[in-house]
Amino acid sequence: MQVLIADDEATTRHLIQVTLAGWGFDVLAAVDGDAALRILKGPSPPEIALLDWMMPGVDGLEVCRHLRATLPSGTTYIILVTARGGPANVVQGLEAGADDYITKPFDPRELRARLHAGVRIVQLQQALVERFHELEEALKRVKQLQGLLPICSYCKKIRNDRNYWEQVDAYVASHSEAQFSHGVCPDCYELHLKPQLERLPGCDIP
Repeated sequence: MQVLIADDEATTRHLIQVTLAGWGFDVLAAVDGDAALRILKGPSPPEIALLDWMMPGVDGLEVCRHLRATLPSGTTYIILVTARGGPANVVQGLEAGADDYITKPFDPRELRARLHAGVRIVQLQQALVERFHELEEALKRVKQLQGLLPICSYCKKIRNDRNYWEQVDAYVASHSEAQFSHGVCPDCYELHLKPQLERLPGCDIP
């Protein structure tokens, strides 16, 4: 899973980067809030972001606010990193849009635990999104079988969305989960199949 580290302090940024890489994360680094925003608003944003609160220019808190305001449906899990402790600062960070909060200096074990909690949340969100898309596709297939279907009065073929005519069973199978087993109804047996069988040598048909 990809993690963004945004910290203007080079030593801290490098230390966290090496630590996370050792834990198996794919790590990106940003030297300030502006660089972090460019990455987080890009076409393939990282799943998790570790944002330092105090950075020159756009700080971590502003990154959270801007990201949540412009991309309300974004799924990046944000952990705000800061030396500011106390309930008031924690509340301020969470209200700005952070998902979690860790104070400096932190124990690496605590950081790892919070990252793993973020991984679980991100994976759950991704699973829900995939399930939502599956349900959307299923609903589309159901809706396609409703309404007016153009059907030939003679051969009973259905005109599909590409303006081609296809057999009823092929059309229904491609627009639903239905499967067909083929047989012969009594009327068709008498009309079509029985006369053919009667013409076979030595075939005695009742």
